[in-house]
Amino acid sequence: MKTRKLLALDPGKCTNCRICELACSFYHYKSFNPRRSRISVLRNDEKCVSIPTVCHHCDRPLCQEACAVEAIYRDEATGAMVIDYDKCMGCNLCFTACPFGGISIDPLSMMVVKCDLCDGDPWCAKYCVRKAVEYVRADKAGIQRKRAGFEKISKLMPLIMKE
Repeated sequence: MKTRKLLALDPGKCTNCRICELACSFYHYKSFNPRRSRISVLRNDEKCVSIPTVCHHCDRPLCQEACAVEAIYRDEATGAMVIDYDKCMGCNLCFTACPFGGISIDPLSMMVVKCDLCDGDPWCAKYCVRKAVEYVRADKAGIQRKRAGFEKISKLMPLIMKE
């Protein structure tokens, strides 16, 4: 059995360079367009806070549960939750169901899009110079790292949200 890998996010290392967004859009669409990226950097410029957000490829994916036509499935090779666009009917229930904002609407196609881990070689992590986004083995990431990341995000999130 292949060891599952995940994208580990560290907001403390994010400098809002947005290279992750550019790399993602280039991989998927061959254009440098952050609006078409499947990873987003939420930011509050006044408070100098940036938080990269992306699909978590959950063990119990609510996006998959919300999909009435079973268009979202786990890719066995990468462990990524991916969308089968031949089945997708564009209802956007998956978009609504994701509690992490990991699904977005592509501004050109108007279809839901989400991280697919770039077929097991995610460009957002590959090109993140500061290592704010890393592609790591799930067992190496560990529960402590996840807890520390969620604690950081929970402290930073109110700074991003509009008052």
